[in-house]
Amino acid sequence: MDNPNLEKLRKKAANLPLSSGVYLMKNSAGTIIYIGKAKHLKNRVSSYFRSVEKHLPKVYKMVSNVYDFDYIVTDSEFECLILEASLIKQNQPRYNILLKDDKGYSYIKISPGEYPRITEEKSVLKDGADYIGPYNSSYVVKQTVEQVNKIFKLPTCNKKLEYGKPLGRPCLNYHIKQCRGYCLGNISPNEYRDIIQQAREFIKDGGVSAVKMFEEKMLEASENLRFEKAAEYRDRIAAIQKIKEKQNVVGVSGESQDVIGFVKSAENTCATVIKFREGKLTDKNDFLIGETDDLETARYEFLLRYYDGEKNEIPKIITVDGEFEDIAMVEKYFSDIAERKVTITVPQRGEKAKLVEMALTNGAEKLSQIYKKTGREIRTLDMLGKILGLKTPPKYIESYDISNFGDQVIVAGMVVFLDGKPFKPAYKKFNIKTISERNDYGAMREVIRRRLEEYIVNKDKGVGFGRLPDLILLDGGAGHVNAVKPIIEEFGLDIPVFGMVKDSKHRTRAISSDGGEISISSQEAVYSFVTTVQDEVHRFSIGYSRSRHRKESITSELLKIEGVGEKRAAALMRYFKTMKALKSADACEISKVDGISLTQAEKIAEYFKS
Repeated sequence: MDNPNLEKLRKKAANLPLSSGVYLMKNSAGTIIYIGKAKHLKNRVSSYFRSVEKHLPKVYKMVSNVYDFDYIVTDSEFECLILEASLIKQNQPRYNILLKDDKGYSYIKISPGEYPRITEEKSVLKDGADYIGPYNSSYVVKQTVEQVNKIFKLPTCNKKLEYGKPLGRPCLNYHIKQCRGYCLGNISPNEYRDIIQQAREFIKDGGVSAVKMFEEKMLEASENLRFEKAAEYRDRIAAIQKIKEKQNVVGVSGESQDVIGFVKSAENTCATVIKFREGKLTDKNDFLIGETDDLETARYEFLLRYYDGEKNEIPKIITVDGEFEDIAMVEKYFSDIAERKVTITVPQRGEKAKLVEMALTNGAEKLSQIYKKTGREIRTLDMLGKILGLKTPPKYIESYDISNFGDQVIVAGMVVFLDGKPFKPAYKKFNIKTISERNDYGAMREVIRRRLEEYIVNKDKGVGFGRLPDLILLDGGAGHVNAVKPIIEEFGLDIPVFGMVKDSKHRTRAISSDGGEISISSQEAVYSFVTTVQDEVHRFSIGYSRSRHRKESITSELLKIEGVGEKRAAALMRYFKTMKALKSADACEISKVDGISLTQAEKIAEYFKS
């Protein structure tokens, strides 16, 4: 590390007291760049300046900029918490969690023209459109726009519509009854204007008067025998009621609470806050808080930053996706600010656990939009990392399987999953060289050793064998894990290794570590992903094993022919590709192979005839 003061900082930290307190990291200009609290100042501050290379990039960068530090001793841990929160609010240190979200005023836009569209916008432009708003919640605006377009079956495409001029085949929305097919040219501008006016009324009062209006229009149309029109109004009423039922499903029994979930990807961490007030979902915000090596610390720091002293912003219940240190103290701190009881819950099951899952899904979706991955992939790798106790979700995973065809063919396959997807350019095949009989543990040790030797040679390239995996998954149990861990330690590397265990029916059952088995059956996404990895590495390795066996069987057969050695056998197979093609060839065709004379070709043809 390029920090000449590191030794001086170590010595200073070694003289700190073991009491509780707050520490302030400063750069060369004397600016506070990080504030933290500790039960034991000496132990916590010293940890920053030991084994610096093992810190995550964010912590590593912070430590590299530390020129000096100061500290304040407190009488109690609670006093320590209050002081830390106050100092962070005053100084806004660069390396503490600073909350920046995409929240701002949002508007619902009804575009100009004969066939206007209803969309969500972040600002008002001078474009002749009708803007409804502003709204504080972009989430509410987005939901409203989606609802109104579905209820009134409005177009969401960019086609330039014109009455009486069809634009070809309608899109999928028409076929799934989410659009009336305006591109068919059969809806007049006047009729469309009436629909937009109804949609505008729906936006302004949330559908209360809209339902009443539609009921009246449905009755009137029915009395006038306009049954098709009556059915249209009936469908709109049903759509509004369905949406209201959906809103009630995500309600929370009249409670006011915030639900907070933290999702990690290899590049970032997203904290998602979903707000419920009086039982209704009122808002959602996403915050990107950077790399986090410790989710417990991230939860604690985020809560202190998010509820920064504005008592009206602190609900009665704060539901979080996981434990963190000092929950009871943080509850007391928030209760004192709010001047009423505030409860922090970490649900394991039931309604609140489902709401936490909703927050996590939304966080994964936010990361997916930024890093061009699916929300499911991000969520699955995040869950896998948490289950296995990894500091970050595994981005680059290698999986190994040994395949035996008796004692004659022993091979291994290595498959790679990058961001949760098979990365076939990095797949590798191994012919086992040091094992002459079935010994899965010995074969796995050889494969891992050869792979790491290749890393030493190619690490400057940073790709293929020159890249280390974030996780190794072996097709096998604790025995396989214990067999290869010493090899990894011998190279001085720290790569998490786990096994994938199958049941008696050859289905994935659990993940195995050197300390036992970890059940994944209750985590559907993780279970599905691990099963996919295990099936893929098994398919790849057994496919190579069969290929090798066929090749060796063919070679063995050809070597029975007089005058055919290994070189000629290989030349024959290169030319004919398959044994079937060779057997059906005549002597003249066989003689076209390099190194095969006509006389030799006649012997080969005769051999197969007989």
